Amino acid sequence: MSVSCLPPGRHRPTVAPRFPSTRRQRGFSLLEVIAAIAVLAIAFAALMQVAGSSLSLTARANERTQAALRARTLLDGAFVMEPVREGGSEGRFDDTYRWRMNVSRYQPPDEKPVTDGAVAAGMYRLDLDVIWGQGGDERHARFSTLRLAGSGGGGSP
Repeated sequence: MSVSCLPPGRHRPTVAPRFPSTRRQRGFSLLEVIAAIAVLAIAFAALMQVAGSSLSLTARANERTQAALRARTLLDGAFVMEPVREGGSEGRFDDTYRWRMNVSRYQPPDEKPVTDGAVAAGMYRLDLDVIWGQGGDERHARFSTLRLAGSGGGGSP
């Protein structure tokens, strides 16, 4: 029989095990850490895709803006100091952008054509194509305007 020094109704405290049970551990398991890193990697890849697309769209918008500025310059100066001539012409702005223009007489839909041989002031339609890019990545922008040719300035063909 063993003799206890403890007062009656009290028991000897139990010693905690050297390795606590898994229920009492705090922190993340290796599997949870790997899953979190995988989710972060997927989210980061998606963000990089969006950022790359944004840069690509910005570059294309810049190309179209450059084409529009060059077209406006060409159309504003076309046939100002010289008479309007029907036909086509083409040229280059620089190494990247080139152009092709077609000039044709414009007949408004509600107006009857002049048939008596009279020389009247005429309207001409200027269609300008601006082209840039190489091979399969070639892009176009089309611009049109009307130009009024005077009756005495050689505006008639």
